[in-house]
Amino acid sequence: MITSSAQRIADYRERGWWGDLSLHGMLRQHAQQHPDLLAVADQPNREDLTGDAPYRLSFAELNHASDNLASQLLQAGIKSGDAILVQLPNIAELVMAYLAASKLGVIISPAAVQYGAHELQHICTTINPSAMLTIEQFNGLPLAANARQHLPETAQLLVFGSEISVDATSYSEVQEQLADYEASHPVSADDILTICWTSGTTGTPKGVPRSHNMWFATSRCCVEAADYKLGDRFLNIFPMVNMGSVGAFLYPSMLVGCSIILHHPLDPGLFLTQLQEEKITFTVAPPAVLNQLAKNEAMWNQFNFSELRSIGSGSAPLAPWMIETFGQKYGVEVINFYGSNEGISLFCTPQHAADATERATMFPRVGAGIEAWDSEVNAIVRSKVVDVDTGEEITEAGKVGELLFDGATVFDGYLGTDNAEVFTEDGFFRTGDLVELCAGNGTADGAKDSAVPPNFYRIAGRCKDIINRGGMKISPMEIDILLEGLPNSAEVAVCAYADERLGEKICACVVVAPDTEPPSLELIAEYLSGQGIAKFKLPERLELFTALPRNPLGKVQRFLLQDAVEQRIKEIG
Repeated sequence: MITSSAQRIADYRERGWWGDLSLHGMLRQHAQQHPDLLAVADQPNREDLTGDAPYRLSFAELNHASDNLASQLLQAGIKSGDAILVQLPNIAELVMAYLAASKLGVIISPAAVQYGAHELQHICTTINPSAMLTIEQFNGLPLAANARQHLPETAQLLVFGSEISVDATSYSEVQEQLADYEASHPVSADDILTICWTSGTTGTPKGVPRSHNMWFATSRCCVEAADYKLGDRFLNIFPMVNMGSVGAFLYPSMLVGCSIILHHPLDPGLFLTQLQEEKITFTVAPPAVLNQLAKNEAMWNQFNFSELRSIGSGSAPLAPWMIETFGQKYGVEVINFYGSNEGISLFCTPQHAADATERATMFPRVGAGIEAWDSEVNAIVRSKVVDVDTGEEITEAGKVGELLFDGATVFDGYLGTDNAEVFTEDGFFRTGDLVELCAGNGTADGAKDSAVPPNFYRIAGRCKDIINRGGMKISPMEIDILLEGLPNSAEVAVCAYADERLGEKICACVVVAPDTEPPSLELIAEYLSGQGIAKFKLPERLELFTALPRNPLGKVQRFLLQDAVEQRIKEIG
């Protein structure tokens, strides 16, 4: 399956943006050149989670294991061009599945372990899988039993430990079988390997097909941002089902030759222990985890993190004080990432912004003709900002518009969806993200230059999340950030609700902190007003929740929040 046009492929190959690298091809290269280098290691508590002993596989062993899995898939009738649904936690078998699919030219669609019947049925309807790979259970979740109830009859269920097995031993007959198969079914770097799924923050998750070339382009962004080197050791705590792990860890590990240490589900104590004992050089963690660690210097200092060079974070705004704490007290720099399954690839490092406030909120305008950002990433992508209403390009600082993105990292369109409104006439992906053009304190080398045009983007929110209160456009993300420290609250987010006069108003949705009294609407208004927010942005309704609806990556699903609020209003009458 190839989704890119012949013209796009030819153009990008001529520019050197795309080439002939494949995921399994890079694995085999490292298996030959660095056979004993650790490739993947399970979390030490895996037996408590799945009932199986943890794996630690070198590049040679991982190559053998994925060979054997590919052979078993062939024996089950899975062939080039077929799609397989994979529902696995962060365990070695998930890495093997990606590599086995790559060797066979099979399309792999990974699903979060939290997905239930509704989500799995939606995926099956969209991709029509030939098989589903899973395990019996993970941390109490009966994955295989759920699959048996909801998987279409046309798809085989292949469960590790019963229908398929893990074997890291080399067999000449398997290698010969695969060599013959690959000779008659060659894999192109332009073939689609994965169909990942959007986070669902604005509605039903959509399938995002991505080729090897798209993934390697994205991985080069991560390699540049964190300065990956041969032999680096990554601690991966995010589910390896989308950009956050596939783009930041799986593909870079094969591109450079690095070790992936797995972790799942999130356990802060185990996370710190693995950082130390596995001598981790780089990891990515949610902002909330880093905030907790920044507040607990005593806990951090109990461990030796001398190998740790930097930590990545993203998916939500970062706190400048947290970045300062890590940099000044812990000697570890925090890199701010902003990406998506579709191919947005932005990051901000200490080299881009030494100032913690800038690094927490801004990203270099890569691909926008800013000479200060001279890098490989800057050369393989294009970006610009346009007015949401008129579509005209914005070039002045202080103005907010929609971010448009194009280049080697970007996908071709959602699967089975009318993509007419997804791309502009000149080929840019409409990200749906609102950004403001702004100027940092200086250029990439730290020198201030008043002649430099606005050289940063500041994320301002989502177009589809925008609340329209009487014609005044309000970003809910902006209010969420201001409410992060609201007294007596454990979680806070705002959403729109319908109003006959103004069109929409703002509702504050609060999860009350344990053993405290709920905050009042008056307290919320006073808290926000104290931060200088405009009156028209103040919430006019308060709803209490036991938990906010979030997707598997922890992002608030604002559309579900709005549905819940409006349902409550309807019930009240």
